[in-house]
Amino acid sequence: MPHSNAESNDDAFADAPRNGFGRLVDHAWLVAVVIVMITTVATLGYIDPTLLVPASEEAAVDHSPTSESDSRKQRATPNIRAAQLAGFDLVLLVHSEDLFTPASAAALRHVVSRLESLPQVDSVHWMDRAPPLNIFGLREPVFPKATASESRFDAAKSKALSNPMIGGFMLSSDGKSTLVNVNIDWLFVRNDEDCTTAIREAAQQAASEIDGNDLSFQLTGRVPLELSLRKRNRSDERTYQIIANVFTMVMAVILFRGVIAVLIVALAPGLGVYWTLGLLNYFDLQDNPFNHVVLPILISLVGFTDGVHMMVQIRANRASGMPPRAATRQALSEVGLACGLTSLTTAIGFGSLSLAHHRVVQEFGWCCVLGVVVTFIAVVTVIPLLCMTPLGLRVQSGHSRGWVDRNFGRVQWIVDSVIRNHRRFAIGGMLGLAVMVGISSLLRPDERRNSALPSTGEELEALQAMDRDFGGLETAKVEVEWTEDVESDSPEVLQVLQQVDAALQAEPLIGFPISIATLVAAMPGEGDAADRASLIELLPPQLKRAFFTPEHGTAMAMFRVQDLGIAKYGPVFERVEQRLETIAQEHPGFTVQLAGDAVWRWRNLYQIVVDLALSLGTAILIIFIVLSIVYRSLRIGLISIVPNVFPLAATGTLLVFAGQSLEIVSVCAFTVCLGIAVDDTIHFLTRYNEERKKTDDKAEAIRRSFVAVGTALIITTIVLVAGFVTALSSDTRDHQIFAIMGILTITSALFADLIFLPALLTMFPGRKR
Repeated sequence: MPHSNAESNDDAFADAPRNGFGRLVDHAWLVAVVIVMITTVATLGYIDPTLLVPASEEAAVDHSPTSESDSRKQRATPNIRAAQLAGFDLVLLVHSEDLFTPASAAALRHVVSRLESLPQVDSVHWMDRAPPLNIFGLREPVFPKATASESRFDAAKSKALSNPMIGGFMLSSDGKSTLVNVNIDWLFVRNDEDCTTAIREAAQQAASEIDGNDLSFQLTGRVPLELSLRKRNRSDERTYQIIANVFTMVMAVILFRGVIAVLIVALAPGLGVYWTLGLLNYFDLQDNPFNHVVLPILISLVGFTDGVHMMVQIRANRASGMPPRAATRQALSEVGLACGLTSLTTAIGFGSLSLAHHRVVQEFGWCCVLGVVVTFIAVVTVIPLLCMTPLGLRVQSGHSRGWVDRNFGRVQWIVDSVIRNHRRFAIGGMLGLAVMVGISSLLRPDERRNSALPSTGEELEALQAMDRDFGGLETAKVEVEWTEDVESDSPEVLQVLQQVDAALQAEPLIGFPISIATLVAAMPGEGDAADRASLIELLPPQLKRAFFTPEHGTAMAMFRVQDLGIAKYGPVFERVEQRLETIAQEHPGFTVQLAGDAVWRWRNLYQIVVDLALSLGTAILIIFIVLSIVYRSLRIGLISIVPNVFPLAATGTLLVFAGQSLEIVSVCAFTVCLGIAVDDTIHFLTRYNEERKKTDDKAEAIRRSFVAVGTALIITTIVLVAGFVTALSSDTRDHQIFAIMGILTITSALFADLIFLPALLTMFPGRKR
């Protein structure tokens, strides 16, 4: 049978390199089967991952006592349900110019009644039902009836503000805002709106049915914030991925001047994103906050950069007259190893995040590793396969008309200048790197909960209102414990708690501390702790149990914490701890310590710095070892450190000058950007090693490498920056910081690879291989 022209031409190029990745071309059907299999598994992950991987069951936790203190806490306690003071499912903020008016009182009661009638509402806690403080345990409504006089309302307002369970804690000091706390009955929740917008809408509808009131509502709390963030992430995932893909495609068409080439290059990372997000469902990692905007864009860009390098080589081979199969085979042999190395080092950079102590950072690192691996598979299978189909017959179209190709000759004077002045550039680069590393070390850690929230919207406004009117949504506590030598009804217990209250009240940033001592102080009568300790027994049992467990020998004081950045609470907590230590020293047998999630985050704040140093240090060390082994040169491994660390140091320096802190998102961004920045270095070094085999002139080898990979480096940098620019349109602070750091790092990485890397290679040439 006569062969076609294409087949004959392919036979003529039968001696084209077939080592390593080049052999994939000869097994096209097997490659197609692999693509279909991975796509099928990923699709099942979207539909129902349990079809392939059964849902895992959590291991039982052993709660048996392990010490005498734990054993003491296992003692039987009276069957009394402690009053709930915090940790409600959602919080409804109610605002009015004056809550203590007949219309506002009637409307607020009607709102509570309406909420309690909803099937998904389990209980409602508000100031009119605050636990009573009178010695008889009789409930006293805060609001008089709507027919009461103005003086009665004024007196009720004063009484409410003086009640430690209400004033500041549930009612703002100006009497214009109050909290209605709601717990959800999850048995009757059908969708997310049932425990978010449906609650607010029911309150608004109820208030509108009462004439003369001006009540307005905001929703916050654990459940609304979590659901809103999840919903926004899902929406952002689609929006910004579409924006990024369209923007990147437009930029690539302008740069490549060939629609077919851009389409083929874009299909590979697009399929990689599809595979990644589908496979994440098998590992329960799909709800990580960085997975919905950052991860898809990141994987797309990483895959696109490798795809660009491969397509530039395929187009060059096709433009030189090679047929599709031979051109693809040779391109795979020439850049396949470099793409594999870039994916390996990028995965190492991402994987180092798993060494962090923050769960979100760990999960994001593993998600990135999975994404890089499957996207690399997509790049080395999809692009070669499509280039050998009828779709790829004209892939070289526009090769000589590309914007970068046409203008690249104008910047070749840069490499000549670097080679002539290599000593100045090399020494200047190393000194500049040392200075910027020193400046970057001035970054101070911080963590803020609202960074993951949109910069505009009800969620952030409600949190700010909680900070302003109630001292914050988050609560922390001081735990007081005494030994069995101290009787629980001893006046010394109340005395210690009074001193704890005083230590907390001395700090303006601590919001409305409350304990048994606070409640006893609000009860009628005078005298010192010894005289008033007996009043504890007169408190309602549910209220007393919220702060005091005598059979366990424990008590606690609770306070609110604003979302100002946990670093701002560092000096506050330090001063409080010093006072608590003094109290413990004055009262032997007592242990007094800060506790709560806010305190834990403060204690582990420095861990952010440790995580960054550990992840970056580990990634740099492993990348150095890998490159030294692959290039069989310790010199090359050492040289590669400078252009790879330089972008991170430059970005860190700019963060210091901008007055930014080192946050969890910064740790992720630094490590991710290291994985991306090393890609250009690997492509340049791989080409340089090949050229050094062909010539004794080191300067000529550098020039050839610059010409061979310079076009791809510039194109990938422009595309990467374009992709990160799209994330700037997000209204979430974390996403914006990640995008800014990505842009700074990628642009400075190109500068380092085109300036410092050639200078260092010229200064330390090594032997010809």
